[in-house]
Amino acid sequence: MMSEKALQSKRIVLCVTGSIAAYKAVSLLRTLIEEGAEVSVVMTSSATQFVAPLTFEVLSGRPVLQRLFADVHPMPHLKVTEDADLILVAPATANCLAKCALGLADDLLGTLFVAARCPIVMAPAMDGDMWDYPALAAHVRTLRERGVVVLEPEDGPLASGLTGKGRLPAEHMILEAVRARLARQRDWAGQRVLVSAGPTREPIDAVRFITNASSGKMGYAMAEAAAQRGAEVVLVSGPTALPPPPNVTCVPVLTAEEMHQELESRFAWSTVLVMTAAVGDFRPRHPSSAKTKKHEWTGEPLELERTPDILQSLSQKRTHHVLVGFAAESEDLLANGRKKLHQKNLDLLVVNRITGPQSAFGNETNEVILLPRDGTPIQVERLPKRILADRILDTIREQCIGPPASRSQQPHEGIRRIQ
Repeated sequence: MMSEKALQSKRIVLCVTGSIAAYKAVSLLRTLIEEGAEVSVVMTSSATQFVAPLTFEVLSGRPVLQRLFADVHPMPHLKVTEDADLILVAPATANCLAKCALGLADDLLGTLFVAARCPIVMAPAMDGDMWDYPALAAHVRTLRERGVVVLEPEDGPLASGLTGKGRLPAEHMILEAVRARLARQRDWAGQRVLVSAGPTREPIDAVRFITNASSGKMGYAMAEAAAQRGAEVVLVSGPTALPPPPNVTCVPVLTAEEMHQELESRFAWSTVLVMTAAVGDFRPRHPSSAKTKKHEWTGEPLELERTPDILQSLSQKRTHHVLVGFAAESEDLLANGRKKLHQKNLDLLVVNRITGPQSAFGNETNEVILLPRDGTPIQVERLPKRILADRILDTIREQCIGPPASRSQQPHEGIRRIQ
């Protein structure tokens, strides 16, 4: 288990905004302090309508900062940001996300955000459908492009009585993001990471194709995490509905053959290959360049042929590379995973379950088994894919590259080794 003092002496600014979820920030404050953090609390005027500042003041042992020009310090946004190791905004309302993205500094929180020179983590909370509003989605992309960690809100019942995506992320998810952001700053600098993501499409004719249910979310999360941790990243992606991750070179492809060519042309450049793409195993042997009319179909079965095994092909050409594969399995996860690990000569295999309501395909969260080449399998609990991406990068570094000297050797909370 993780040390009880995982955040020992870390100076964290907890910013609370005007959401009904503000009451959950009280428990979050207590946990941060229990883990050794020194926490200063900033509240917006709307937040004080939900929780009294005195509650946070008593628990933190520090005055709660509410105004831009306060008695405690004439310019608190400068004093607080000078000392902070991290700023945590929880809950972060839609209004807060928009203001921070636009750089509006009309209150203490906005001014503090603009003046910040430390990492920032934001945990959104809002009513149903707000998270998917186009303007807000654009603001979230802007924040992430600037290096801010914006977590995904959770699905479930909301205070309004609606059910949807808008609940404050669970406390342990927020804490994991805080630990990750503090512990993993640019620990992948110097690495060149080549990531594949998404499905492939194999044409039947000019309008029809064979594909699969992969959303690309895990691959995009891996690329974003590696870039935020200092790596140079190229993402070769099949067709998805996802925006390109910040600070990542994106190469779009359609077919398995196109993906193979793009990955092979960049393989020598890379130091780490992360093969998350769900590459189609079969393609029509004789695709038509025109649309086949209904009346033209004779009833003959579609003749298929195998697509190239990209990972197997690149594995045979490896020199200095670390190779990481992903396996989508419906049964016998360990047995099938070990077989693929050794057949393809991989350093690490990430095994996903693809059956049932918690399938890896399309979900915002996932739980996996990590199979190192030499070592005990590791079960990772269900996590948002962006947080899971950091866990996988941690394991790659610890098992395949070697941890930086400054990294803690404590195993992560939520990971257990299995036989």
